[in-house]
Amino acid sequence: MFIQMRSIVVEKGNSEQVVQNFSKEGHIDGKEGLIDINIMVNRKSKESEEVVIMIRWESETAWKNWEKDPVHIAGHRNRKNEERPAYIIDSSVNMYDVKKIKQGTFSKETAV
Repeated sequence: MFIQMRSIVVEKGNSEQVVQNFSKEGHIDGKEGLIDINIMVNRKSKESEEVVIMIRWESETAWKNWEKDPVHIAGHRNRKNEERPAYIIDSSVNMYDVKKIKQGTFSKETAV
């Protein structure tokens, strides 16, 4: 498994705009090898909010195929000259190779 983690720090009160943007249906949703996309918000800071987008892929190859996809490339090219929204303070992207998955004991079948 291969994971891309994107962190976007925004001014307080603006996380929902980022959540909505990443929640829209898009070309990535039908991409082979995509496991899921998790969108999380950390609101602990008094000055800002952090939106973390975790995109899980079956493999690094699946992710690379997405990165080389002509529709994906065109989308970035079309937005290249757009200004970043003023409410975004910082952003970063990190990639991870999953080395071990440790399953929990909770199961939907045992939940009542």
